[in-house]
Amino acid sequence: MAKKAGNNVSRAKWHFYEILGLFLVVFSLFLLLLKPDSLADLFNAILNEVKPVVVDIFLTSEIGIAIIASVIMGRILERLGFTDGLIRIFVPVMKWFKINPAVIIPSVYNILGDINAAGKIAGPILVKANATKDEQKIAVATMIQSPQSFATFVLGLIALAVFGIDAFPLVILSIFLPILVVPFLLSKTIYRSTKRVELDQLPRFTPKIPFLQTIFSSAKEGAELLFLTIIPAVAAVFFFIGILKFAGVWSALESGLSSFLMLLSIEPSTGLVSVLAAPTLAVAQLAELSQGIDPRLIVGSFVLANSGLPLSVIFGQVPATWAESSRLNEKEVLTAAVIGLIIRFITAWALGMFLTPYLIG
Repeated sequence: MAKKAGNNVSRAKWHFYEILGLFLVVFSLFLLLLKPDSLADLFNAILNEVKPVVVDIFLTSEIGIAIIASVIMGRILERLGFTDGLIRIFVPVMKWFKINPAVIIPSVYNILGDINAAGKIAGPILVKANATKDEQKIAVATMIQSPQSFATFVLGLIALAVFGIDAFPLVILSIFLPILVVPFLLSKTIYRSTKRVELDQLPRFTPKIPFLQTIFSSAKEGAELLFLTIIPAVAAVFFFIGILKFAGVWSALESGLSSFLMLLSIEPSTGLVSVLAAPTLAVAQLAELSQGIDPRLIVGSFVLANSGLPLSVIFGQVPATWAESSRLNEKEVLTAAVIGLIIRFITAWALGMFLTPYLIG
């Protein structure tokens, strides 16, 4: 009886969420009384944001199929020894940096396939390579420096050619050099728990499963990734964007973001597309802009687009994918991804401001 009384006393105390819940009940009744359509309007605003992305982009366009195909491609490359080949190349450099060479694997798979497939494939590889948690975080932050599809990279090259910008040094400095520089910088500053690894300490990463089984199982894996991870994550992000639009604050946020991009030498219209929608679409639009635009903005936009954006990927898909496939939780993955995004913004500004004069013929 004493225990029951104790429970009653404890339950009698107001909990924070009970107060918040009561406020929401009263507020909802108040809205229903004064503006009966408000809750329905809120729900419609959310649907209007979620539906175009989930249905029009991931279900009925080529993006959804591209994700499944990228997982198949990544698994086939892995089965053909691609990962072991990468390890052979990067072991000498990473040994000098005292970092597990497996940290560069997500970045390379990201360029060749898709950022979600990169996490799905590279997460278990990092675990198998006995990478520390800090090294796994370095891998996530480094992956954000790479274009999340080969199409983004190719369309970006076309845009640079339209504006007469020399692509070769920009590609080296903005895409390939960060694969080495970012792990080194992070291992000396934020994520210091790294270790030197010899080649004979690493296992072989090429699976031994039959080749045909690789193809069919990877197709199933890609579909599961799309429907059980990516679409729910995207829906959650755009759910909150719908709420912000309904509250009337989203336009102010968009305007502030445009000003921020301009300050960083990034063309604002295509930069917004990269941040909020799709970098591939952004670089396609970049080639159609007026020839009178400052070339620094074009360079900055190219660098930003060739990254792990949009924000729905950073805040939704990457944490969900890596939390399932690595030893990191969603908060750790999200923090590492945001750090990688900050580095990418700095890179876009620096290359746009200081490298552009040397890229114009």
